[in-house]
Amino acid sequence: MAGNNLPMKRLLLFLFTGLLCFAAGAQTPVQTAQRDAVRFKIRGTLLDSLEGTPLIKAAVLVDFKRSGTTTDENGRFELTLYPGQYWLSFRLIGYRPKRVHVNLTHDHQLSVRLNSLANELEEVIVSSKGVDANVRRPLLGVNQLNIKTLERIPAAFGEVDLLRGVQMLPGVTSVGEASNGVNIRGGTTDQNLILLDDAPIFNPTHMFGLFSAFPPDAVSSLELYKGNAPARYGGRAAAVMDVTLASPNLEKFKMNGGISLVSNRLQLDIPLIKNKLGILLTGRGAFNDFLLPIASERLNNIKAKFGDAAAKVFYRLNNRNTVTLSAYWTKDFFQTDLLGSIANVVATSTQYDHRTINVSGRWFYAFNSKVNLQTTVLAADYVPKILLPEKDSRNKVVIQSGIRQHQFKTSLNIQQKKHNWEVGISATQYRVHPGDLKPGTSPAVLSIRTPVENGVELAAHAEDQLTLSKRLSASFGLRYSQFLALGPGIVRRYAEGQPRDDFSVTDSTLYGSGQVMRSYGGFEPRIGINYQLSPVSSVKFGYNLMRQYLQVVSNTTTPMPTARWKTSDAFIKPQVSQLISAGYFRNLRDDVYELSVEGYYRHTENVPDYKPGADFLLQRFPETQLLQGVNRSWGIETMISKKRGELTGWVSYTYARSQNRISEGTDFTQRINNGNWYPANYDRPHSLNATLNINQGKHNSFSFNFAYSTGRPYTAPAGLVSYQGRYYPFYTDRNLERIPDYHRMDFSWYITNPTMKNKRWVGHWAFTVYNLYGRKNAYSVFYRTEGVQTKSQKLVVFGAPIVTIAYTFKFQ
Repeated sequence: MAGNNLPMKRLLLFLFTGLLCFAAGAQTPVQTAQRDAVRFKIRGTLLDSLEGTPLIKAAVLVDFKRSGTTTDENGRFELTLYPGQYWLSFRLIGYRPKRVHVNLTHDHQLSVRLNSLANELEEVIVSSKGVDANVRRPLLGVNQLNIKTLERIPAAFGEVDLLRGVQMLPGVTSVGEASNGVNIRGGTTDQNLILLDDAPIFNPTHMFGLFSAFPPDAVSSLELYKGNAPARYGGRAAAVMDVTLASPNLEKFKMNGGISLVSNRLQLDIPLIKNKLGILLTGRGAFNDFLLPIASERLNNIKAKFGDAAAKVFYRLNNRNTVTLSAYWTKDFFQTDLLGSIANVVATSTQYDHRTINVSGRWFYAFNSKVNLQTTVLAADYVPKILLPEKDSRNKVVIQSGIRQHQFKTSLNIQQKKHNWEVGISATQYRVHPGDLKPGTSPAVLSIRTPVENGVELAAHAEDQLTLSKRLSASFGLRYSQFLALGPGIVRRYAEGQPRDDFSVTDSTLYGSGQVMRSYGGFEPRIGINYQLSPVSSVKFGYNLMRQYLQVVSNTTTPMPTARWKTSDAFIKPQVSQLISAGYFRNLRDDVYELSVEGYYRHTENVPDYKPGADFLLQRFPETQLLQGVNRSWGIETMISKKRGELTGWVSYTYARSQNRISEGTDFTQRINNGNWYPANYDRPHSLNATLNINQGKHNSFSFNFAYSTGRPYTAPAGLVSYQGRYYPFYTDRNLERIPDYHRMDFSWYITNPTMKNKRWVGHWAFTVYNLYGRKNAYSVFYRTEGVQTKSQKLVVFGAPIVTIAYTFKFQ
């Protein structure tokens, strides 16, 4: 398949290069023809914008050509040109370039000031605070994405989307255009710990993955740990995505919002007591589902609405004490004509209704400038529902599940000259409702209630980031976690050597409320070592072990928002992941460019996968539908980024593999693909991502995205079975075929405050074309049987360019 796509890849590469060249060429205006032999002089001085000092040996170019002059020791320059219109470009390493338009009809005197890049925020990718932290920090696989970067990344329907921005980083993929979450370094979506102001997010998307569920205006930053995770994080096996809401402004009122084809949003920043108490309020609502058929025929007859809101209160009691309260709410409603197979329910449609409510509070106390204590309490509640409106009735049959988490954690931080200590403890309570069937007034449907799962996770951690020498630094962390599966509940015993099913039950034990049914635990070491080869380059080594006691049970490629969450119990063991990674990091040209190459190998035990034909819905004993095995994932990630200047962006390439092996016994029902290694659903060997931002001054900027990845695996039928005159496909080995390769280009044009009449009100227009050349990327391949033939068909979500326009404003 890859060979058949080679001409297409070359064509796409040619088109991609041509578009970038066209974008760069479009910047160059045509010089006015020389009209006569008279010439005029342009004299001027080039200065630092803050200090007013002269800039020496800076380049002064005419009409973007190499011709021009340089400034002298006093920052002065002089040009002699024919009458006409010219663009003068001023460039000096360490400063943002600037262009000035001159209509030369007489002698001109100019005074030009350049902004130092050292005083600007980096707008692309940074590893931590400090321009060279990627070289100095002893952790691998750490990326930070700030809101300025997200705003410049083109996205479907013009929505600022955090998860789509993350997917442009190396080692981060998804199974398709509309997938619920991301896969990081060979992990499943539920193996990622996603936090919003310390509270967990169990469903990070709206509309089954079309948009992320984070309030875009309120997010200040995102830290992604896909390699070494600090010891304070636990509970997931693959990665940590820590999202932070912006803190309220304590000095002046601010308001911002936006209107797009998908949603409307508004944010208020209100200082209640100056320099002491402030509140941030943000909300977003989407009610324009009538536009969905324009984007894709597959979205016909779809009803979809969503909303999210967040609030954050910051209170400074005194110079040593601060209190922060955060709240987050999200709601989704999605209706489709596709019907589920629930016994005795004759429905007219299927409706998905799910909501999240999170609340967290943090107390920060500083003993002094080097010692502080942080204590956090939180509650998270996620309730997904499936609604089935019955035919010829007002009754709705409801399938409702949910997960509730409470947590307390505290940590002590001590900063010393060569050490940075952190020690802490945490306690987490889980309460999982696997699912209840509520028939309402339907006489044909029986009520079903599955037993609630209870669990407690206790943990303690200690970590030290230390400087061993001028060249050598390290991070040593150790976490110990203990999980207790608590009653009430029933633990069945199955015949030894037999598949777990209702026919092999030999006995059962009933546990009362609060009794320990099973416990797991162990140490989780975290090691990161950094050796600086030079002030601008380093090599790093890392080791990471993480345990996961809570997972999603699903037999779909991407888990549905209503997928079942499952705690570890007597049969479902916790996942244990060990990651080894190494990398080379280098900064170039005064830290303007960053180059990184990272390799990793990850081995995960007790990875769950489903038996053929498994059905988890309303299943009282899910161990009868699940198998557990091992996963091995490995890869190499490369990225080069330009962080400052007129042109910013990055290019990343990833080669990665992820394979499972499931073999619990000799029976074929206990083995997948006969116990051999097979590609995981999210195994996509090759990924290439490129993001380019072109800043054209105060008012205009342009952005391009290009994404390419190998098609993901899928299971093709091995043949047909005849039953009662009809033919049905049957399946044997899993994930041996691949859907076609995926590639896409996006474009955005941003216009900021075009009139500049009111500097307190800043308007921002975004014109976006998603899927610029209309690639019909397959989300999946499915089969239809016609007579004795089975034909494959592609499911395409976005098969044409999506053109949108959005308006954003800020008032202060």
